Amino acid sequence: MAKNTIDNNNLDWIKIKEVDVTEDIGQLPETSKDKLYRKVRENPFVPIGTLATVSALAYGLYNFSIGNRKMSQYMMRTRVAAQAFTFVAIITGLILSQKKINT
Repeated sequence: MAKNTIDNNNLDWIKIKEVDVTEDIGQLPETSKDKLYRKVRENPFVPIGTLATVSALAYGLYNFSIGNRKMSQYMMRTRVAAQAFTFVAIITGLILSQKKINT
């Protein structure tokens, strides 16, 4: 065998992704708005947790500014819990999406 030719049998460990090009023809690229809606549909708990985190932070800072220390401290603890909820939602979404890809 010549030096310039490649024996494909030696390259069987390389996996080439086969893509059906015909189904992508005619589709428009996904806009940022479409991507946001798709991500929210895939894992709705992340935006809910984010909204809860921001709300607790804003209300806690408001109470801090008016001098209500007890409620401010309570809202900061609530913010930490909301952040933990959001983090768990993100990790759960990643795990579920990996399982979906692998099946």
